[in-house]
Amino acid sequence: MTDITVNSRICGFKHKIHGTKDGKNVTIKIETDCPKVKNISDLEVPMMQMFGIKDNYVIGKAQEGNCCATCIVPSGILHACSLEFGLISQTLAKGVENISIEFK
Repeated sequence: MTDITVNSRICGFKHKIHGTKDGKNVTIKIETDCPKVKNISDLEVPMMQMFGIKDNYVIGKAQEGNCCATCIVPSGILHACSLEFGLISQTLAKGVENISIEFK
């Protein structure tokens, strides 16, 4: 199981993403107070539909759920899926601890 916290400081929401591998899918559950992210808070992400941007399952669901174009939650979901599928090392992710967008 993968647990990720996404701090959307610009909009003031904190989201807890939980991902669990189930065969060729990752089950995603998100705890959030954001009404838009709630629209995508329960997903079954197929491994073969998370690569690329144009035909990406998560990005498509974010569009359907009316997430803002700058929402960073879909990226968090994709990171959780990548960790669950073993495409990103759990050890590396825990060592790095976080990723960020910095405004200067």
